[in-house]
Amino acid sequence: MRLLSLLALFPAGMAALAQGPRDQRYWGQWRGPLDTGVATRATPPMEWSETRNIRWKVPGPGPGHSSPIVWNNRIYLTAAIPYGDPVDPPAGVRPGAHDNILKVRQTRFVVSAVDRATGQEVWNKIVRNSLPHESRHDTGSYASASPITDGERIFAFFGSNGLFALDLRGNVLWEKDLGDMHTKHGHGEGASPALYDNTLVVNWDHEGPSFIVALDARTGQQLWRRTRDEPTSWSSPHIVIHKGHPQVVVSAANRIRSYSLATGKLLWECGGLSHNVVAGPVSQEGLVICGSSYEKQAILGITLEGASGDLTGGDRVAWIKRRDTPYVPSLLLYDGLVYYHRHYQGILTCRQATTGEPLYERARLAGIGNVYASPVAAAGRIYITSRDGQTLVFTSGEKPEALSLNSLDDRFNASAALVEDTLIMRGSKFLYCIAEKKKQ
Repeated sequence: MRLLSLLALFPAGMAALAQGPRDQRYWGQWRGPLDTGVATRATPPMEWSETRNIRWKVPGPGPGHSSPIVWNNRIYLTAAIPYGDPVDPPAGVRPGAHDNILKVRQTRFVVSAVDRATGQEVWNKIVRNSLPHESRHDTGSYASASPITDGERIFAFFGSNGLFALDLRGNVLWEKDLGDMHTKHGHGEGASPALYDNTLVVNWDHEGPSFIVALDARTGQQLWRRTRDEPTSWSSPHIVIHKGHPQVVVSAANRIRSYSLATGKLLWECGGLSHNVVAGPVSQEGLVICGSSYEKQAILGITLEGASGDLTGGDRVAWIKRRDTPYVPSLLLYDGLVYYHRHYQGILTCRQATTGEPLYERARLAGIGNVYASPVAAAGRIYITSRDGQTLVFTSGEKPEALSLNSLDDRFNASAALVEDTLIMRGSKFLYCIAEKKKQ
């Protein structure tokens, strides 16, 4: 079955630089150990269905678009579970709302742990009960930011409803209230935190005083905080190491900005993206790639060597393209190639990361419609899941070919996690562990 026809030559792979929770055995953050969508050690299955290669399938912990993370023998998830009667938001509906939920309900904000071998819930912790202060998009969730772990603590971020650090038994170690976020059109919140060593970074871009803040992961104590001239964005911070020094890169409407992780000093900035930035950056040695799509389209590669001050229009911008760029799904950087959707459709572009030269453009992914989940990759294969439960698996090599189109009876907004021989997928109703059946 030929679902994908892509005529291109792929170059030799380039090793991506690990960052964040960097243990490559696991999937400790929503874009994996490299924060690029790639699992370097996983060999997940290529084919599955509701009756094939399902190791287990269990009800999910509750509503949430946050992606599962995996550490050792546990899967960690967040959820926002409504209860009670719908009421008007305390602050009223934000001006300009048009397709959001106009009522809110009391909500339980939950962190849970699931046994990776059996799917059995190990613990479930309600970290807060509250009434959300504003509405959300009708396809959104009050648990859209994904958790992150350093292997000792789980960090669960619910935006306006708090940031929580838990130990691996589900005990809350510390919590932080960063205020109330007021998002554009009341569409809701979604940027996930970033983590490097003992520094946890949260970006807070909204229709009010925006900022980025770094906290001590052990105590929650503020290390630094910088104001930001930005409207609402949903892009998660990305940590890249350049010449031994970690930088925090954030994509946003007015500027892409990079900060010193140690001090919060602004290192460089670059304009060129659209409003409503959702897709997160990716990086490899010496290069950061950012993209967005709303009222205009843009994707650009930025060279880190010599990057300082305002880079807009300068020679540190290695390349820029203005067609078929991503909106909701984030970028995938695999073996020196960057893959991205056109908006959130089943149309894919692949470029050389260093030069921006196309390997292919506007490749229509047969069987794939609207996509919110970000693409993931392992073992020379790319996995793209549409909202209606179809996952296309195709090879990443010199002549990409479709391997399978797999269907599950659920809806998917969260990105998958790839660990060892398993694919962990969070649907609206169920949590799936997908693995090839072992031969007897």
